[in-house]
Amino acid sequence: MLSKFLPKILVGSISFFLHVINTLFWVIPIFAFAIFKFFLPLSMVKRICDKLLNASASNWISINSLTLKLASPIDWQIELPENLSTKEWYLVMSNHQSWVDILVLQKVLNGKVPFLKFFLKQQLLWVPVLGLAWWALDFPFMKRFSKSYIKKNPHKKGQDFETTRKACEKFKTIPISIMNFPEGTRFTSEKHDNQSSKFTNLLKPKAGGVGYVLTLMGNEIKQVLDITIDYPRHPSPSFWDFMTGELNYIHVKAKLIVIPEEVQGSYIESSENRRKVQKWVNGMWEEKDAQLDRWRS
Repeated sequence: MLSKFLPKILVGSISFFLHVINTLFWVIPIFAFAIFKFFLPLSMVKRICDKLLNASASNWISINSLTLKLASPIDWQIELPENLSTKEWYLVMSNHQSWVDILVLQKVLNGKVPFLKFFLKQQLLWVPVLGLAWWALDFPFMKRFSKSYIKKNPHKKGQDFETTRKACEKFKTIPISIMNFPEGTRFTSEKHDNQSSKFTNLLKPKAGGVGYVLTLMGNEIKQVLDITIDYPRHPSPSFWDFMTGELNYIHVKAKLIVIPEEVQGSYIESSENRRKVQKWVNGMWEEKDAQLDRWRS
């Protein structure tokens, strides 16, 4: 391990450089397969290209994980269900503390479930190289509007649902894992206090994203993979902490939950369904909060 022989700033620099090289290498075939699929939009061609795209992305993650392991050891405490499959569709839900969460989820679930797809803010499309890769991999980009903006421009209402609908239509062709952070943003004490959240370690969950996916992909997605992530020695780690080995202990627990019949239906059209989905998500958050309490005590 490089961290045993080199100062952390050098370890971080080497690790970051290797991540950049690996990203540049895999973006080339990812973009090539995406262009091929775009210009030959035949069903069979699209399915083959989607499999190649997801395989390339999986290899990209695997090499990043290997690079991280070589650079600095991390004590991973991972609890996963034994019956996960790459041939099933999943809705993956997790608490959100840091941008490192995404790297952790990719590392832990890579090769065990279908490739993770995230709903991203539209601004991230312009991130150099990565924005291109996310577009090529069919990551949906969401344009969020404030309530005041919607009030002045009512025709924009429902645009996020339309984006979700188009993305879910693509996701039906091959098994995929749709990632959702119900809190909507990273946890901080300030946000927690501003919300007056009833949870000790979590922000209030929003059920909209979950409800949209259940409405649009109820025939494909039968299970939720509920994940709890914690960094006991480093509450809000940065990407640099991850690269340098400053973040050296990560606890991840996942459990499979069969989606109950009472939350299936139209989240868009039924206020009763929206209430049931929110209650269901709140229940999962209560269990997650208790789990974090146990770990941290």
